[in-house]
Amino acid sequence: MLKTALKPRWIAALLLALIVSTVFVLLSQWQFSRSTQNSEPVEVATEELKPLESILKPGKQMTSDQSDHLVSMSGHFDPSKQVLVKNRLQNGTNGYWVVTAFVVDGAPKLKGVAGSPTIIPVARGWLADPGQLSAPPSGALKLTGRLLPPEAPTLEKGLPSGQVAALATAELINIWQVNSYSGFVVSFTETGAQGDVGAHAVAGDLKGISVGPQPVEQPVNWLNIFYAVEWVVFAGFAIFMWWRLVADDYRRENEPEFDEQGDEEYNEESAESADDSEEVKQ
Repeated sequence: MLKTALKPRWIAALLLALIVSTVFVLLSQWQFSRSTQNSEPVEVATEELKPLESILKPGKQMTSDQSDHLVSMSGHFDPSKQVLVKNRLQNGTNGYWVVTAFVVDGAPKLKGVAGSPTIIPVARGWLADPGQLSAPPSGALKLTGRLLPPEAPTLEKGLPSGQVAALATAELINIWQVNSYSGFVVSFTETGAQGDVGAHAVAGDLKGISVGPQPVEQPVNWLNIFYAVEWVVFAGFAIFMWWRLVADDYRRENEPEFDEQGDEEYNEESAESADDSEEVKQ
């Protein structure tokens, strides 16, 4: 059969089948890429700056729709309530997030801790060395940043005083003994009487944390997936048809030999039957 397949016409047919299969595979890849693309651009509502109180209420559990929003708020930092969150990467370097309690102006009072103002933990910046920790900016501030959900508490023994393993709001409430929002904010700007005094604007050991919006989940178009699989089947069918045509040509070339062999076997069987009949008659 290899000899038949190496005929010029079948080599040319194979090249044609391979070209057709390649086109079908490319069409399949295109359909796969289209399966996760939206025809209309997705509006990212989280990138519109809104007051914190319009997004999240203190004492209420944060939902996925409230997370990732850019928020603004007024108030001041409480320098007595500050921790370092370990194992935070910045440009490939491991370090710490400096998290300070921010007392939010006008936030509703809660019944959790009597007489305690309502705060929200704010990740002010990233620090490479815990020994370089400094006090937060003082005075009245207007702060903007990204609202994020709390992390799960991590039990880790033997941590130095003032350090935690995760930015878990519930754990900070127990450490600071305050009323708090359920989420935390990564600070972008901290504007006071002297302008922006945040880590993004002021040179120093404390570096600003960059947190972008979470990617929008793209719906899967299953019709495009079906078309992609269909094109792959067509590509395989083109190769199969070439093989089938070569096999048919091979059978046609060898049919006379098969017929001659069949006639010889038939004549031998007929002769043997005739001899047997003569013996029976005798």
